[in-house]
Amino acid sequence: MMDEISRVLTLVEEGKIDKEKASELITILQGKDQKELVTIKERVPYGNKMLKIRVTSKEGDNVNVNLPINLVKAVLKVGTNIAERIPEAAKYVKDINVDLLIEAIENELDGQIVDITSANGDKVFVVIE
Repeated sequence: MMDEISRVLTLVEEGKIDKEKASELITILQGKDQKELVTIKERVPYGNKMLKIRVTSKEGDNVNVNLPINLVKAVLKVGTNIAERIPEAAKYVKDINVDLLIEAIENELDGQIVDITSANGDKVFVVIE
């Protein structure tokens, strides 16, 4: 889509179309892109989506995790119950609202969930797609 918009802007620069026509064409192109995204989303059943976690540190350490969304839901339900019974793990899960996370999955939360950049340049990105 960016190539098409660039072409429209070039036509304006060359004087072949006016700004109003360019605006109309760009709006049409953006609408076309949104329709394509909706069609792509409709093709992928939510249960087949992945929770993707990306962590990049300034020192060059990288973590890439891809988890099937159905696995995440199952682990949330079972894992926190188990973790609450392990003294060393209980402190890490006590403040996690698992019901809220499960509700988000059941309501088919989609897209970017977390995008963090720390002061020292470390990055954390979590998305469902």
